[in-house]
Amino acid sequence: MAMPTDLDVETFVFGDDGVVPNNTLPLVLYRGALPESSDRAGDCERLFAANGWPGAWRNGIYGHHHYHSTAHEVLGIARGHARITLGGEQGQTLELRAGDIVVVPAGVAHKRESSSNDLVVIGSYPRGQKPDICAADARRHATSAARVGSVPLPDADPVSGQAGPLLDCWKRGAL
Repeated sequence: MAMPTDLDVETFVFGDDGVVPNNTLPLVLYRGALPESSDRAGDCERLFAANGWPGAWRNGIYGHHHYHSTAHEVLGIARGHARITLGGEQGQTLELRAGDIVVVPAGVAHKRESSSNDLVVIGSYPRGQKPDICAADARRHATSAARVGSVPLPDADPVSGQAGPLLDCWKRGAL
């Protein structure tokens, strides 16, 4: 599967709100990164695996604020569309459509607000990282925040491979 050479990249940074640790690393959104095909979900799984983000799963996005304190996560929208809130209750709501890929840094809350009935999301994590699932909860904030700060950067960008826009952005702060 050939990837577009001119990726449309957006970044978002969410601050620690005392309930959700979020991350100083920006969330990176690739608009329209997955070309239309008869097997977009399979293409997405193969893309992630080839770029060091193996073991993809197919599902949706939870309808409650949650985050992973032990792993970064990539979500590819293979079919349908979803409206998601990122960064916790005071975060930002975005519309994701088939073909979009979003890389969520460890600690950044995400929640599905609504979606089409045909939504298919492909998710994965960098090789060697095992996700936990943390609820937005002030009582667990300090412990989670400490774990978030120790999650290593992945070896490669799940979309473009190598360092790519993701690691360039994460090493510099933002595009």
